Amino acid sequence: MRRSAAPSQRLLGNPSKKPCFTPPVKDRLSSDKTSESFTTLLKHKIVNSPSEVLSRSCGVSADSRAVKEHALPKDQIYGPAVIAVKKFQPLTVSAKIADQATHSEVQEDGEASSHVKYFSVVWCKASKKKHKKWEGDAVLIATGRSVTLKDMEGKDIGKGSGYKLKDLENLEEGQTLMIGGKEIEVMGPITAEDYTSGRCFHSAVVLPTQAPLDSIHLKPFTNPMKNVSKETISKDVQTCKPRHDPTAPDSIVMPRPSQNHQRMFSKPNLPIVDVVVDPYVAVHLRPHQKEGIQFLYECVMGMRVSGQYGAILADEMGLGKTLQCIVLIWTLLRQGPYGGKPIMRRALIVTPGSLVKNWRKEFQKWLGTERVRVFAVDQDHKVEEFINSPLYPVLIISYEMLLRCMDQIQSLGFDLIICDEGHRLKNSSIKTTSALSSLSCSKRIILSGTPIQNDLQEFFALINFVNPGILGSLSTYRKIYEEPILQSREPSASKEQKSLGEERASELARLTSLFILRRTQEVINKFLPPKIETIVFCKPSVFQLDLYRRLLNSGLVRSCLQGLGENSPHLVCIGALKKLCNHPSLLYKTLQVRVVLVSNYTQTLNLLQAQCQRHGYNCTRLDGQTPVNDRQRIVDGFNSKYSSDFIFLLSSKAGGVGLNLIGASHLILYDIDWNPANDIQAMARVWRDGQQHTVHIYRLLTTGTLEEKIYQRQISKQGLSGAVVDLVKKSEHICFSVDELRDLFTLHEDSDCVTHDLLECDCTQTKHYA
Repeated sequence: MRRSAAPSQRLLGNPSKKPCFTPPVKDRLSSDKTSESFTTLLKHKIVNSPSEVLSRSCGVSADSRAVKEHALPKDQIYGPAVIAVKKFQPLTVSAKIADQATHSEVQEDGEASSHVKYFSVVWCKASKKKHKKWEGDAVLIATGRSVTLKDMEGKDIGKGSGYKLKDLENLEEGQTLMIGGKEIEVMGPITAEDYTSGRCFHSAVVLPTQAPLDSIHLKPFTNPMKNVSKETISKDVQTCKPRHDPTAPDSIVMPRPSQNHQRMFSKPNLPIVDVVVDPYVAVHLRPHQKEGIQFLYECVMGMRVSGQYGAILADEMGLGKTLQCIVLIWTLLRQGPYGGKPIMRRALIVTPGSLVKNWRKEFQKWLGTERVRVFAVDQDHKVEEFINSPLYPVLIISYEMLLRCMDQIQSLGFDLIICDEGHRLKNSSIKTTSALSSLSCSKRIILSGTPIQNDLQEFFALINFVNPGILGSLSTYRKIYEEPILQSREPSASKEQKSLGEERASELARLTSLFILRRTQEVINKFLPPKIETIVFCKPSVFQLDLYRRLLNSGLVRSCLQGLGENSPHLVCIGALKKLCNHPSLLYKTLQVRVVLVSNYTQTLNLLQAQCQRHGYNCTRLDGQTPVNDRQRIVDGFNSKYSSDFIFLLSSKAGGVGLNLIGASHLILYDIDWNPANDIQAMARVWRDGQQHTVHIYRLLTTGTLEEKIYQRQISKQGLSGAVVDLVKKSEHICFSVDELRDLFTLHEDSDCVTHDLLECDCTQTKHYA
């Protein structure tokens, strides 16, 4: 018998290779029998099992590798001689005639069909070797008579055209194809949904929520009761009880681990014990906070994504992220699902310097000093004291102090790391991110009300910190998700690009929802007083207009409009125009409530402070020059009902995040930031849980100037973060074309309010401008 051809020499793999000659049949009877046998063969053809490559790239479970066969025995279907033939046996002429007959209708419909089909393949360099050495997995896209080969990072590694339409339409597992200088073997089809969502590229990276049973190594059974006395058994059973009553009214019980989780983490002879939140603090929790604690518990225990123990709590400002983490820490320090043993011994909380004392104060507020002792690092309390004392299970430290004490921190073993205002870790190359990533602690939580601020690469950095490798490499992430999503939001995007971008954004949101929890202010609106936000468009004074014209006509601005070199001073000019828009006369004696006045610039705060002193307004101030140890005292003093301060001067850079200024009910954003997340953070200082009065927010914009254009950019480009998670709206990179700069450096003196003109409002002509 002649040996069948190698896979690379088959008809599809080598089109120039002629099929072997089959002698004509002697009589009609034998011909009918031959046709009948091959008809049976086509009907009952074996479906080869998907390879491990397909299971990795398209999420096919290893359990599905069993061969699917017809119920009839092989010898009844193929005959004894057929069984010995390899799966790559080429069809004879009669079989090809039968195969062509089955596709005659397709050919009659027209060979110009251009529908797209997707396949999972393996590839290697073209060679004449019989046994191929496959170099990697890939995805094959067949469109009409053309094909495109993409690697698992989404990059194009091969293209070809001019194939027979019938050959591409009939591709199936085991068949080979030449694409340029590469040879591929088809492993199986991919659905259009798996491709457009990107799931076929990344399902190998995102781990299942439960490990498959056959991947767990089970030890031989041993009798747990051997050599154990009855007294010991009864004693162990008595001690393994929940710390708090799970059946009590309003009790918060954490979910029990699954069977797979128990096999992976439970030690012998340890019964499952309910983990119940301490009722001392549980009575104060709101529904969304209970949900958040349960979510964080499932994440750090590895119950939501197997092998990953990180989470991002992305609640908006004022929803109680600090309280949820405090309850989680207290629960894990005292309880655990296996025998009631605690999950952790030490927790590390890293926070901005201005919030170190606030965290310590929150621990004391909710748990008191008798339940858990926390150690806050500052100038008077060094890390050495924490190392030498076993009384403190929680260490609170600022990001700056962490870098100084990194050698000492690394010598300690922490079971949980919480990074408050964790969006500062958005750059994976900075020292802070590198230092925290080097700590040998897999349980990591990021707290941030604004995890997406500028682009999706920053979002990837945060995800990769809490769950390393869950979305693959950065290059893979950019090809599969970032680039299609951003292209779909371009004004010139085609219908196909928009559809693909929406699918990829939806898939990214689905994957990240396993470990990211986001709730908006709406969940607590019923508990808060009303908030009134007012945009005040201020007409510039004559003196301001004169200075604005001179700056726009200066040689420095003209040089910006002539070219965009690396050393272009356009950002310096923009900063100068923003400062010029600030006007000192805004304070009114009619306000009888306390006010927070926010600015991005220390120089502006100096001018405002001088105005307060001239008008006799009592004020206090917090900026970058304020000592860290004094910041919480200043905030507490202003919030006190006995405070005589009328105005709180706040730098958005030093105190725009985390501070609680509910002692004021009016907030004025004196100047606008390119990044809307900074403005949202600043506004959330007063409108948060605990506020008793109606909140008024005032945003001051100078009409016709750069400030109004910045505001228009904030409200017109609101799509990026909402496509992934319901987060704050996108702020673009400060990168402009010449036309954009020309528009920015334009003074609109012919309009009282450009924004009002763009709205094409049908309101009355009565104008109210400050």
